[in-house]
Amino acid sequence: MNNKIHNIYEHAPAKVPTSLVILLHGLGSNGKDLISLAPIWAKDLDETVFVSPDAPFKCDMTPEGYEGSYQWFSLQDRDPHMILQGVMKAQPILDSFITEQMEKYNIPSEKVVLVGFSQGTMMSLYTAPRFPQQLGGVLGYSGALCGEPGIRKMPICLVHGEADDVVPLAAYNHARGKLIGKGFKVTGHTTAGLTHSIDQAGLDAGGKFLKEILG
Repeated sequence: MNNKIHNIYEHAPAKVPTSLVILLHGLGSNGKDLISLAPIWAKDLDETVFVSPDAPFKCDMTPEGYEGSYQWFSLQDRDPHMILQGVMKAQPILDSFITEQMEKYNIPSEKVVLVGFSQGTMMSLYTAPRFPQQLGGVLGYSGALCGEPGIRKMPICLVHGEADDVVPLAAYNHARGKLIGKGFKVTGHTTAGLTHSIDQAGLDAGGKFLKEILG
């Protein structure tokens, strides 16, 4: 599996879709994981198609032969410069995927929102502000900002657990501060006691954000 997204899971509305949500999973997971969120949000977004791809690379931190585990970039070396290189390598792949899905469903770019979890948030925050066209926004859970913010401003909602021991709360504070400093409108919240996961409050906040942009 090289430099291309192969597996895609979708949740399509009964109506012809007028908006698109792309869900990007975290390290070692797959598209099946986040597509499970689609039915929850689709109740209020009955003209939105949700798509959740497997990341393009097999996860290099799972045992040999283990299937269904993917990554956007390696985290074997957690030096920030190495992580940024990984994000930059995956960005063109994600760019192409976004464009393909927009064309497939005939959705304008401003009606496209990227939703990420952990590594998927890192990809979303890097890619969306650099995408050739203006996207609708980014909803990011338990993630971080890699590198400097891009130039295209859009609404961003960040949600993070204060007890996250995988991507520490400092990453949320750094991303929020950097983005606001560059003129982005940033909403969202942190939750006391929440680890590296999404709780009901996070789902509710995400649903509200999506509805404001796409509803």
